Amino acid sequence: MNYKQIVILILGSFLFISCSQHQQARRPISQSSGTFLKESVERNKKLISGEEAKIDSIIKSNPNIKYIASNKGYWYRYDTKNTQDTLRPRKGDIAHFNYEIKDLDGNIIYSELELRPQTYYVDKEQKMIIGLRHGLKLMHKNETVTFLFPSHMGYGYHGDNRRISHNQPLMYTVTLTDFASETKQNVEPKEPLKTITE
Repeated sequence: MNYKQIVILILGSFLFISCSQHQQARRPISQSSGTFLKESVERNKKLISGEEAKIDSIIKSNPNIKYIASNKGYWYRYDTKNTQDTLRPRKGDIAHFNYEIKDLDGNIIYSELELRPQTYYVDKEQKMIIGLRHGLKLMHKNETVTFLFPSHMGYGYHGDNRRISHNQPLMYTVTLTDFASETKQNVEPKEPLKTITE
């Protein structure tokens, strides 16, 4: 046997032996016991109960103002109530409104002037916080309502990366100036063009 045949025989044997060995799958070093998830749930429960306690103290400190608890987890009061209208914005309507954002101590975070008048396609857009999306559907035209939103109904753990910090409960004062169905707004006749005569 020459040198080449010996090398090929050794390499072939080595390859045969290495392929025939059964490799056992590696196990993770630590297995999750679900404690992280449980701790996260407990942390969120404490956070929510703390925020609700702060909101409750605001409500109790003003006994002359009647706040209403919504079934979605926020509170609201009417600053200006419209008892004449019965219609409220529904899915597909276009709502026009103004609003201001404050912290629970009443300090302005964003003024109405900064936020400008808003247009919102009800339940077709996700561009604003969930609390406001629900709250607008409770309002009648020309009503002003103040909402107290816990952080999970607002910007949550992330904040808005500008002035609203993480897990910050908010006070919104909203005026619904108008709303109409999307089809009605698209069909309304436009003003006839005026011709210029010299």
